Amino acid sequence: MALAAWFDELLGPSRFSDYCPNGLQVEGRRPIRKLACGVTASLGLIEAAAAANADALLVHHGWFWRGEDARLTGIKGARVRALIESGMHLFAFHLPLDVHPELGNNAMLGARLGWTVTGCGGHDGLIVWHDFQRPRSTAALSAALTRALGRKPLGVGRLDRPVRRIAWCTGAAQDMIETAAALGADAYLSGEISERTTHLARELGISYFAAGHHATERFGVQALAARAAGAFGFSHAFIDDPNPV
Repeated sequence: MALAAWFDELLGPSRFSDYCPNGLQVEGRRPIRKLACGVTASLGLIEAAAAANADALLVHHGWFWRGEDARLTGIKGARVRALIESGMHLFAFHLPLDVHPELGNNAMLGARLGWTVTGCGGHDGLIVWHDFQRPRSTAALSAALTRALGRKPLGVGRLDRPVRRIAWCTGAAQDMIETAAALGADAYLSGEISERTTHLARELGISYFAAGHHATERFGVQALAARAAGAFGFSHAFIDDPNPV
């Protein structure tokens, strides 16, 4: 399929040892004239995309995760059945979409906040950072995140520390906080938080912001869908299946 090959050439998924297969996960039966995109291939998203007469669905969180039960029963069976009955194709890109320097979740979140990516590090370059010309307060960063994402982040750790370098990785990357500190970050941002994250932030002497897994990963799929639509001449639409996590 031409679109699958185009995605693979752009994102290079074979370079990653990921938790799930990247690319075309389920082959449908419809010629692609409309591409819907969303964060997670939930039943709600599948049904909404089908109702919108989409021919294909592009997501960040697809199916067939490493270690999960392979049987198509229960919730998993219902999702697969709904997709197949709709005739839609399912494309999913996880780590390759996180790290793409132009269209990825990290890059697009930075762009939304007005932060230029000035460096990257960690495994697969998953952590990126921006250096402010003038230090920012954690209160100012929290306000900027609230405006950009439509929700107030949870901040923990050294919230009194001026921030010269902000590092981030979207989604559930809270356990990369030590790597972020080693990369010189005064503050680190991801989507989720664990009980241990608060203690690590305090003991590392940095601030940590949990801004929402879903909230921080809405933008990469939209940028990728728009680029694909421009390349192939079909329409595209983002369908949000809201998630407070």
